Amino acid sequence: MQVYICDVFAELPMTGNSLSVLLHEEPLDPQLMQALTRELRQFETVFVRPTSETNRFETHVFDLTRELNFAGHPLLGAAAVLHDALRDSDRESLLLQIHGRDVPLRSHRLGPGALHVSMDQGTPVFGATASPAQTERALAAFSLTAANLAPDLAPTVVSTGLRYLVLPISSGLAEAQIVHPQLERLLTELDAEFAYLLDVHTREGRHWENDGSLEDIATGSAAGAAGAFLVASNLAKANTTIVLRQGRFLGRPSEMHVRVHSHAGAISNIEIAGPVAIIANGVLRLPEPVPRRRLQAGRVSG
Repeated sequence: MQVYICDVFAELPMTGNSLSVLLHEEPLDPQLMQALTRELRQFETVFVRPTSETNRFETHVFDLTRELNFAGHPLLGAAAVLHDALRDSDRESLLLQIHGRDVPLRSHRLGPGALHVSMDQGTPVFGATASPAQTERALAAFSLTAANLAPDLAPTVVSTGLRYLVLPISSGLAEAQIVHPQLERLLTELDAEFAYLLDVHTREGRHWENDGSLEDIATGSAAGAAGAFLVASNLAKANTTIVLRQGRFLGRPSEMHVRVHSHAGAISNIEIAGPVAIIANGVLRLPEPVPRRRLQAGRVSG
């Protein structure tokens, strides 16, 4: 398999959100994909294989613990690698399949190993709005209080593929950390999968695993949800580029460009974009066949 390492939402290597992209021809066992993701130790790894159509590719995205139904920066990185590795053109349009959904992406070259990629995340879906009691619990989960909450706003579930509880704050981003053990219970109550902390004034966000064990550098799937929230709350204008920042507290500052398209006063679709820097490529060699008992052992031991 061909393996590539790239940095997404970054104009220069060693910034932005790093990613492994694996190109393969034959279907792979999910346990093997999970084991390879752990071996590469990236926050997320995307596996890409061709289909019968030239511009459509099948993808599977894994983090260190599971396969994801949707993802932002892995699809942007995959599109950049496919363009750079397989195409000679300056501009490309691709469809990446993830869990039966076709995601359109467009890319153009910026220079050697550098591309700009945009993806259409589709129409956002707004879910539950947190009650005052649930809002207090959400803030406590991030070590914050009502004094940090943005005035006249309430946490709201928004999805463009993954359901995020967008928690709007006006202060406290630097001090925030997940310490409350019952965040998962609150997310279940609101039919959300993750939480995204968003300073609505500086337009900077933070996102962790739900247990607080790992902070993400730049969360593309949450960027669309955050952009939709800002427009629906009249804090940003539709049909303009919204710049969301993330990763500063991890020493890898990143910028995600979000465009909330609106027609006749209604949000039609969300587009997120950013630069991708491809920093390495090589060949991944595995023994044939990979013993199933070894995959099982890797899964159990982590």
